[in-house]
Amino acid sequence: MSLKYLIASDIHGSAYYCGLLLRAFEETRADRLLLLGDLLYHGPRNDLPREYDPKRVIGMLSDAADRIFCVRGNCDTEVDQMVLPFPIMADYAVFTCGSRLMYATHGHIFHPDNPPPLQPEDILLFGHTHVPEVRAGSRCVCVNPGSVSIPKEGSRPSCILLENGIFRWRDIVTGEFYRQYVPGTPGKE
Repeated sequence: MSLKYLIASDIHGSAYYCGLLLRAFEETRADRLLLLGDLLYHGPRNDLPREYDPKRVIGMLSDAADRIFCVRGNCDTEVDQMVLPFPIMADYAVFTCGSRLMYATHGHIFHPDNPPPLQPEDILLFGHTHVPEVRAGSRCVCVNPGSVSIPKEGSRPSCILLENGIFRWRDIVTGEFYRQYVPGTPGKE
């Protein structure tokens, strides 16, 4: 039996949206929470998210530390690592989902326009843009959950539930699953 993952990016220190994400994590009964970076700091280009309280977010995420794995975002620093009880400084994580390789990264270095060396059926998981998307390229399929707290381009605060090889985007405010991607159908939903 394969693990069920909840995949999220760009919390940016919002206790409000972090709470909604953790509620989604419990409601979906996912085995692991994969965070694609930018956990605590809001970044100089972003407005402050609702209930910006990085210290509270530290406590909230710490309670789930044994079920979280994370990659470093461009706003994450060594100081952030000092206060979080799970590793956050890896630039990427690699794991499998069935016969596909999954390459998880934040997206500020590797992204659809600059993918790492992957095969066409492999999946690049990335955040950073704050916009949910699926994009099939010649080197891989690129999947973005969007942003938990600062969605852009009219998107929703969202995450992805990866279960049985199917990616389903969830609005973390309403709980609605609003989009789906089935690997093997590149670019189709």
